[in-house]
Amino acid sequence: MTLYDLKPRFQALLRPLLRGLAGAGMTANQVTLLALLLSLALGVVLALYPDPLWFLLLPPFLFIRMALNAIDGMLAREFAQQSRLGALLNEVGDVLSDAALYLPFALLPGAAPAAVVVMVLLANLSEFVGVAGQTIGAPRRYDGPLGKSDRAFALGAYALAINLYAPALAWSGWLFWALAALSALTCLNRARAALKEPA
Repeated sequence: MTLYDLKPRFQALLRPLLRGLAGAGMTANQVTLLALLLSLALGVVLALYPDPLWFLLLPPFLFIRMALNAIDGMLAREFAQQSRLGALLNEVGDVLSDAALYLPFALLPGAAPAAVVVMVLLANLSEFVGVAGQTIGAPRRYDGPLGKSDRAFALGAYALAINLYAPALAWSGWLFWALAALSALTCLNRARAALKEPA
């Protein structure tokens, strides 16, 4: 069970906005690129100004990014915009966005940079494993326990915590090592699930 399982309900809430964007001529690939560019821009800001106060931008932005990620997929499926380019943009965009948004945690006071970097690498590996299953005939895997939405929730909550409770900055080491371990388990679960699919 991951937050990804709530995606259908979230998509239902976004459907009125989806119709408006489609009516305005917005394409799925444009939404994907918008999400990536906004993520990179915020990542640069957080890296240049590694102060907890700036990280208050992260929780609302992660929600917006989640909405944009849902919208691009819905536009592609429901308005006949699926393409090979879109599939590549979606996967590459997610990996780059995660790296841009989460690596700046390594620059915060009291951070554990090694733990942050390892977590980001394993998180991105979990997305690679999810996609790699398709090379052996399995569907794209989204198994947990730490999928993209779960990471966003955990790190958005941590960004909020370090502003509400300054000693939370000292949690960086154990938190990011724990998230790294969960990311490694996610890789394993996705690989196992893909291998169980019929050839």
